[in-house]
Amino acid sequence: MEPYWELTFDADGDVDTAQREELLSGAERERVTDLLVFAHGWNNEQRDARRLYARFFAPCQALSGARVRLGYVGVLWPAIRFADEPIPDFDPSAAAVAPAAAPGGPALDAVTRQALSRAFPGHEAELDRITELLAERSQVPSRCYEFGRLVRDLVSLRESHPARHFGEDTGDGEPAMLTDDAVQVCEILAAALDDEERPELFGRLRKRLWNGAHELLRQGTYYAMKRRAGAVGQLGLGPAIGLLARDVPTVRVHLIGHSFGARLVSYALRGMPADVRSVKSVTLLQGAFSHYAFAERLPHDTSRGGALHGVQRRIDGPLISCYSRHDAALGKLYPLASKLAGDSTSFLNLWERWGAIGYDGIRAVDGTERIKLGQAVPGKGCVSVDAASVVRRGGPPSGAHSDICHEELARVVFAAGRIASV
Repeated sequence: MEPYWELTFDADGDVDTAQREELLSGAERERVTDLLVFAHGWNNEQRDARRLYARFFAPCQALSGARVRLGYVGVLWPAIRFADEPIPDFDPSAAAVAPAAAPGGPALDAVTRQALSRAFPGHEAELDRITELLAERSQVPSRCYEFGRLVRDLVSLRESHPARHFGEDTGDGEPAMLTDDAVQVCEILAAALDDEERPELFGRLRKRLWNGAHELLRQGTYYAMKRRAGAVGQLGLGPAIGLLARDVPTVRVHLIGHSFGARLVSYALRGMPADVRSVKSVTLLQGAFSHYAFAERLPHDTSRGGALHGVQRRIDGPLISCYSRHDAALGKLYPLASKLAGDSTSFLNLWERWGAIGYDGIRAVDGTERIKLGQAVPGKGCVSVDAASVVRRGGPPSGAHSDICHEELARVVFAAGRIASV
């Protein structure tokens, strides 16, 4: 995996300028023809992200043509790792193994507690109380309401924060989990984890309340990461690609993103200068954002489009969304966490209205092609690739969400960017 560079961004999208300059000078010095830029997802700290990049990029050199000079970029941005989520083929070190949950409901393990402190600096008092409440697991409703308020305070942003307006893919506002009755939200999330009842019956399942509270913390912090990914992409990575196109105009850029990293690279398209044509392909792996994000018109409100409508036209090549029905994080929990308060039809069309692009592909974009993994990849437009044949491993609560280190997916990147034929 050489030559390799990193671009590190803070939560506001500000880049490490020394790293950016090294990339600009290094890509020219190394005569890179094709630059693979990968952004990690919601559950990767820097150490895990680097391991992910090494694993995914491992087969790439062998896939490239004789005249191709590959370069690699790992995007690092401040995400949060919940240690109870297994990642296929990644054996955590002894220090990173989360203890088993206590009977009757999960406590907050030390690894995740430390990660939350790093991801949300200045919120130690709230995190201490959240940890106490999860350990206590009181049946008194006021404790759950307190917990919900603390989670909402943890992920809230001041009005002037640059990431505040990057949480919406379809312009609908904050999700109901951050505004609705906290007890009901926790009951719904608990039942979704257990998968024992239909959504209409969730309100009666009080006994697993604190399982749901733990999930509210996870989903609340992930909403903050979703918002952060948009800001880093548009305010940070997009302008950096613009500088690269200016300084090294011959380099062909291929953007790759996993989970919220897929959202990050998509928002980077919106942040690039309008005349940049150096991005030759974008590949989204289990993208954790709305399947309507690229829609010109939303099916449920034709007066509006998705937040990213039209940005695919900034790619001199295709926009690929690899999706899998085995992704439990996106198929089960993402729609619940995205639903708005008072949304029209309760839970009946939940997965249609609030579905994720990494679960069922790109929706409501004219001309989008749907293909199976291994079929020929079109050279233009939006393409949904059913990757369920390889993206299929992983335990609860996320399922196969992180099962992305496969040569077959690397081949999709190369086919989309026409790299091997250069």
